[in-house]
Amino acid sequence: MRAPLSDLPLMLVDARIVAGATTILDDVTLTIADGSPTVLIGPNGSGKTTLLRAAMGLIPLTHGRITWGGREAAAPARRAIMFQRSTMLRRSAAGNIRYALAAADVPRGQRQHRAAELLTLVGLDGLGHRPARRLSGGEQQRLALARALARDPAVLFLDEPTASLDPYATKAIEDIIRTVSARGVKIVMSTHDLGQAKRLAGDIVLLHRGRLIESGPVDEFFARPRTQEARKFIAGELLV
Repeated sequence: MRAPLSDLPLMLVDARIVAGATTILDDVTLTIADGSPTVLIGPNGSGKTTLLRAAMGLIPLTHGRITWGGREAAAPARRAIMFQRSTMLRRSAAGNIRYALAAADVPRGQRQHRAAELLTLVGLDGLGHRPARRLSGGEQQRLALARALARDPAVLFLDEPTASLDPYATKAIEDIIRTVSARGVKIVMSTHDLGQAKRLAGDIVLLHRGRLIESGPVDEFFARPRTQEARKFIAGELLV
């Protein structure tokens, strides 16, 4: 798991997404470079999920462009996304991973071994035989993370990966994110939890009403926010 330098930086240039009369992303220009996780924060409806889905290639831009390593027409195959609410297939935990490996064109003879490796990585070794839908919520999120990693991504997008999880399950997910990041995978994730952003981020991106309000290194963002919106959000005030 190591991000090819040619795939990064990921750049959004004047990225706009409009649905009917609603502007969901409003001319966002942002560079996401190699290194520690980039964490998107902002109120509900700020555009975090839409930005992740657009970068993944799931939503087309209304205007603007997205480039990978300076190339607009050659998005990398090695990118994956984990949604906030992942659907478990009606098969075992290991079967869910093997399905993801097959979708990623991993040769059949390698799938069992690779599935076992991924189960160990996310702390589910010993549970591979268990029906995925009978796992706890935290275990299902770890399994969803393992399925995303089955693509051996250079860039991994995570949409609120610990929403609604208890502190123990949240810590388990955060530990996996640190491990994966240390192996060279670029993590781009959204969160509503400022404490989590401080713990995991290398840099922060604050969105509000689809606009990029402020971005920068995590320590600088929290110690010396440059915008009034950032100061309010850090203080726990509502952005309207």
